[in-house]
Amino acid sequence: MLPSRPSLTLFAHLVSLPESELDLVQASLVFAESEYPSLDVARYVATLEGLGRAAARRIAQTAPHGTTEERVRVVLEWLYGSQGFRGNAEEYYDPRNSYLNEVLDRKKGIPITLAVVLLDVATRAGIDARGISFPGHFLVGAAERPKQTSRLVIDPFHGRILGASELEALHARATGAGTRIDPRLLEPCSKRQILIRMLSNLHRIHASRNDDERLRNVLEHLVALAPSPELHRELDRLGGSRALLARPSAHRSLN
Repeated sequence: MLPSRPSLTLFAHLVSLPESELDLVQASLVFAESEYPSLDVARYVATLEGLGRAAARRIAQTAPHGTTEERVRVVLEWLYGSQGFRGNAEEYYDPRNSYLNEVLDRKKGIPITLAVVLLDVATRAGIDARGISFPGHFLVGAAERPKQTSRLVIDPFHGRILGASELEALHARATGAGTRIDPRLLEPCSKRQILIRMLSNLHRIHASRNDDERLRNVLEHLVALAPSPELHRELDRLGGSRALLARPSAHRSLN
């Protein structure tokens, strides 16, 4: 499918907003609209709102004065237990895992898209949750207060809190560089970084399948997010549009 020009224009506008105003869910769904032109963005937003309200009710019923960990466990049980969300280990490289509407419909995805779901639901339930752009496996962090530096680390693919040894093993598998983790790798990332990483996953998938049409669509959205000479050259090779140029910024591969 060819990308919808209106959705690309709207996407470029959304991602140009300051971090505090950027709506991660809306931007993810507007991007998905370029692949699914009849997508009802409002319906999927309402789905997440409903999941968030239900998680908040469960916390109020079972852990109204609970610690962050207790409240996070309630949310994880709701999403990954009662609602059946899970990582799609069987078809990890299925492009559908990278479109938020498909993840909500099928209740399965990869770490980055499941993290978008978890972040939205946890935030609506009153938990300070942030994305963590960890090497090879996107994570979610949760803290008692917004400025608290110590955070729980959550694996959104399996829906569980990670202990120190599990986190070190994950780092070793992803990097081959041993278990010692640079604390900077656990710093919260921006919503724009989450979107770049999500689209970068699709970039690799479509490139590996020689799907130039969908690759061009992803590239045009990446240019709106983080233009770079490398992206422009690739887009030019595919005959894509250079009309939507966002502010200058270096493109980062976030795998």
